[in-house]
Amino acid sequence: MTVILRPEIATLPPYRQGKQASPGSFKLSSNENPAAPHPAIVEAIGASSWNRYPDASATLLREALAQRHGVTIDEVHVGAGSVALLHQFIQAAAGPGDEVVYAWRSFEAYPGIVTIAGAQSARVPLRVGGRHDPEAMLAAISGRTRVVLVCTPNNPTGPIVTEEEFAGFMARVPDTVLVILDEAYREFVDRPDAVDGVPLLERHPNLVVLRTFSKAYGLAGLRVGYAIGAPYLLDAARAAQISLSMTEPAQRAALAALEHEAEILVGVQELRERRARVVAALAEQGWRIPDAQGNFVWLPTGERTAQAEAVLERHGIVARVFAPEGIRVSIGEEESVAPLLTAAAELVETLHLGSEAHG
Repeated sequence: MTVILRPEIATLPPYRQGKQASPGSFKLSSNENPAAPHPAIVEAIGASSWNRYPDASATLLREALAQRHGVTIDEVHVGAGSVALLHQFIQAAAGPGDEVVYAWRSFEAYPGIVTIAGAQSARVPLRVGGRHDPEAMLAAISGRTRVVLVCTPNNPTGPIVTEEEFAGFMARVPDTVLVILDEAYREFVDRPDAVDGVPLLERHPNLVVLRTFSKAYGLAGLRVGYAIGAPYLLDAARAAQISLSMTEPAQRAALAALEHEAEILVGVQELRERRARVVAALAEQGWRIPDAQGNFVWLPTGERTAQAEAVLERHGIVARVFAPEGIRVSIGEEESVAPLLTAAAELVETLHLGSEAHG
């Protein structure tokens, strides 16, 4: 005899972390910041009192984030990474019989989070170029829709949702539907027409904006994310969270990151410049790469994705594979660029990928 489980959970594949790299390879599978943590962050963690429970409300961090974004402390909620916050908001707003609308392909955790809440996914195909289709997403909203997820820049394809697109979208979304703007890669965006969710919150009380310290700030291993939105929505998410999951070392590290933000963002600018060089080189090889606005690029390898993965790994590049659609490759350390471009050129030559692939 075995324990009876919810059938939708029993058949749900568990989240798979990006593949780890072997010695001599480059781990470009998890969209991490390759730079070492700022020394002030290391010092802040070392000063932690690990024998004490953390401040469950993360008061100091919320105060710092509120000041940074020009909102009140009641409009800020923190959690163990933005993915934990997604779990909280979905569970607070959607349950059995409800629907959650999102673009696909997008962040791979979305389907599982929706299923765990007992709700149903309404997936809306991306447009050519890996971009969201706001009109199709609006058409997918029904009387059962409780949440809409918008990921910009979109993970794993890379393009943004523009300010104009999002403004038109929000003007037509019912006020009773929660819209979560997932901006995990906001710091890597260099397009001036990209949406910035925080200034829109006053106009749209059904909007919540998610940000993270995992990517640009290099705290992926400490798990720090935050949400900005109406206090009653944040309170609902807090009611769904696991108590004391936001650790004290993580809070100290995030505060140190904010204090030294200017220095840390110099490294982010270097990653943006490296991304631009990688994209330009791939385009010269013949690849049609979607507009890369995160810290990664999308290789549309289609049905030959498994073969492409093998070629990349042979050159020491461990990437994130989404068969049979494509491969997401993080922008890593400078030393990873040459083998990545060598592998990409081989894919064009041997598998005839690139010019025929549609972003």
